[in-house]
Amino acid sequence: MMKDRLFTVFLLAALAMPGMASAALVRATFAGGCFWCMEPPYDKLDGVVSTTSGYIGGHAKNPTYEAVSAGGTGHAEAVEITYDPAKVSYAKLLDVFWRNIDPTVRDRQFCDVGDQYRSAIFYHDAEQQRLAEQSKAALEKSRPFPQPIVTEIVAAGVFTPAEAYHQDYYLKNPVRYKFYRYRCGRDQRLEELWGKAGLK
Repeated sequence: MMKDRLFTVFLLAALAMPGMASAALVRATFAGGCFWCMEPPYDKLDGVVSTTSGYIGGHAKNPTYEAVSAGGTGHAEAVEITYDPAKVSYAKLLDVFWRNIDPTVRDRQFCDVGDQYRSAIFYHDAEQQRLAEQSKAALEKSRPFPQPIVTEIVAAGVFTPAEAYHQDYYLKNPVRYKFYRYRCGRDQRLEELWGKAGLK
C-alpha cells in the first residue's frame, strides 16, 4: 500500500515537471521563403501544436530580422513546427511543405530574392532525413513541372525564434498579409506548379 502511494506521488510529480507533458511531441523545421506564409498551412493541421517563425542555418549569432533580411548571415527564414506524431505524420508535413513552395528556384521564393529565402528541409534526426530524401525522390519522379528540384535537405542547427511581431502575422495583420501574399505572386505560382487541386 505504501509502495502504491509512493508510486502515485512520484508519477504526479513527474507529470508536473516542465517538459513531461510534451515528451511525445516532435519538432519539424522547414524554410519556404517568407515565414509568414508558411505558418497558415500547418496551423490548420490536426496534430500541429504550434508554429514558430524564425531563423536557421546561418553563422551569425543572435540573428535579427534586419540582419537576416539584409543578407549575409547565412540564415533562412523558416518555421519550426511542434506536432504530435500520433495525430499527424512527418510524411504529411512534408507533403504540405512541397505544395506550399516553389522547389524549382534557388535562393528565392516568389518575389523574395536571396539565400535567406531559400527553400530547405532541416531534419532533426535520421528518420526525418530518410523521409525527406524519400519524398524528394518521389517528387522528382512524378513532378508535374519540367524544372529540376533544388530544395536543400540539411541537418537542423540552432533555430532562433523571430521577433514577436512576426509570430502569427497572418492573424494579427490579415489585410497586410493578404496584400503581401497577392503582390508576391505566391498563390499564382503555386497554382502553376501544382494546380488548384494540389494546393494544401
